[in-house]
Amino acid sequence: MSFLELPRSHPSLPQNDTPHQLKKRDEQLNEAREKFVWTTTLPNVVGVPMATKVPLSDEPTLEWLLKVADVAMAVIENLLENLVGKLKQEEHSLVKKELLDLKLELAKVRLKHKEHSVPDVASVLGDAITRLRTLLAPDKEQVSQIIDRLQELAAKFKDHMAGSTTHFEDYAAIFKAIELPEIAHEFQEDATFARMRVAGPNPMLIKGIDKLPGNFPLSAAQYASVMPGDTLTAAAKEGRLYLLDYAQLQSLVDHPASLDPIKVVYAPIALFALPKGALELTPVAIQCGQDPAKFPVFTKPDADQAALHFGWQMAKTVVQVADGNYHELFVHLGRTHLVLEAFIVATHRQLADQHPINILLIPHFEGSLFINNAAAGSLIAEGGAINKVFGAEITAIQAAAGGDRLAFDFWANMLPTELKTRKVDDKTKLPYFPYRDDALLVWQAIEEWATEYVNLYYVNELAVQGDTELAAWCADLIGQGLIKGFKVIESRAELIQVLTMVMFTASAQHAAVNFPQRTIMTYAPSVTGAGWDTPPAKLAGHTEHDWVKLMPPIDIAMDQLNILYLLGSVYYRRLGEYKSNHFPYLSWFRDENVEAPLARFNANLEKIEKEITRRNEAREPNPYPYLLPSQIPPSINI
Repeated sequence: MSFLELPRSHPSLPQNDTPHQLKKRDEQLNEAREKFVWTTTLPNVVGVPMATKVPLSDEPTLEWLLKVADVAMAVIENLLENLVGKLKQEEHSLVKKELLDLKLELAKVRLKHKEHSVPDVASVLGDAITRLRTLLAPDKEQVSQIIDRLQELAAKFKDHMAGSTTHFEDYAAIFKAIELPEIAHEFQEDATFARMRVAGPNPMLIKGIDKLPGNFPLSAAQYASVMPGDTLTAAAKEGRLYLLDYAQLQSLVDHPASLDPIKVVYAPIALFALPKGALELTPVAIQCGQDPAKFPVFTKPDADQAALHFGWQMAKTVVQVADGNYHELFVHLGRTHLVLEAFIVATHRQLADQHPINILLIPHFEGSLFINNAAAGSLIAEGGAINKVFGAEITAIQAAAGGDRLAFDFWANMLPTELKTRKVDDKTKLPYFPYRDDALLVWQAIEEWATEYVNLYYVNELAVQGDTELAAWCADLIGQGLIKGFKVIESRAELIQVLTMVMFTASAQHAAVNFPQRTIMTYAPSVTGAGWDTPPAKLAGHTEHDWVKLMPPIDIAMDQLNILYLLGSVYYRRLGEYKSNHFPYLSWFRDENVEAPLARFNANLEKIEKEITRRNEAREPNPYPYLLPSQIPPSINI
């Protein structure tokens, strides 16, 4: 039986084991090291430490597959509705019937799965579990085949969507069986554009500044034209200036996917300010590239300057294309998925099954190797979704994502430190920052849980320093995992911070950057991965048609809808729920000393749920739901 299939009993540190127990630990670790092998040569993420393969123990559960199948079904039903009149009636009817048959098959599997559930009791015997799992194994294969068939249908019929568009209504029209997100009605508003910096998919770039960068020559007069009654000097001195700088995307700008037709990425700079006495940011100016000699600074026009309206909208789209790239390649892929991969491999290779840190972290790793392998093998591959939707050459995209992962400094990016470094931690200076405020609540709850857990097993600092497996774990993360900034753990306080960071990244941070994909990014005019025309050279003289020309063709918009709706709709388990990774999903912790700390952790999460719900009532009509504990999976499993 796989070592992940049953909860772990009798946690212990290696220095507390007998010679016989140590021998057993070594044997188990040697076996694990044969299953979990480092490589830095996977073709689509070259240089990034990954697992060479996905062990059987990390394959998806039937429960997860059923959730994915349901969402994939919704995607195909939406696509089919878009094909009315584009397919022959007979072919359309046949596909519709096949979808109905597949849906019935899923319903039968789900019912069978429920009927064979067993009580969550520690006395359930391995043989009984094996028999039940053998009975249900064909169902897992059946659901996998249904998902494969849905993917085949998507690939087969998507081509019927090909074509350009001349109206924003065309993008809204592809939402037929899937509800059109609210962002479609407000994406063009300046307030929404500013709100995306602190409550959108990428709240990780906006930073406070006390002076403008040298390559952003905004004049005092230009600032005053947007912010009447304010001055650039006063705003800088009072800490009311905030900047987006996409200079890191220059390598993508330099390697466009195509210049005929144009399909590119931009590296803009955008300035925001907090008006005196206000709660929320307002956009001030945008420069559509890094070189001011090529890209003039555009300032936000007044409402009565109609001739400048569409030029300003185009400049904001340039920023949104850049943000889509920064979000998906760096904030999402590199800094959650790829960073966690190193911790997963090192944990299996260096911490024995009965090590308390192994026991704590395994539920936070469920499904991650599988989903990372799928992303590296298909999403970020030649001909994959990122290749189609995003604007740079695929090799440049791969290099940028990998480079960002390797440059990610572990200790410097712990939430409280990272917020302070960007000068966005002070609520009195930047009152409205939903990501920051909600994330800190969850971070603190995880930190308290990690503190209680660590203190159960490490009675003092000498216990940490005497843990040979923990020392090997650190060495592996530094040497093989290439986690920048990581260091040998020498105290309980350091161990608590490391565990907090790992659990937060696997759960809350990934939730914050993953689930906005469905509510904000499925609608291509809001955020997309490529620009399909050159950025505006001036604000005046543009039309809505010029603005639409920046947007993707309708078939690419459908690709974006399909993949991001799937990725942003699968909620598998919740933070604070610790179960075994395989049927019958028994409660994970078997040490009775963990029960009280875990209960307190879940009680804290319930309090946070209520607090964020209260906050969201005050935030209406723009709630921030992504860090509600009930909406945070414990691991990166999608």
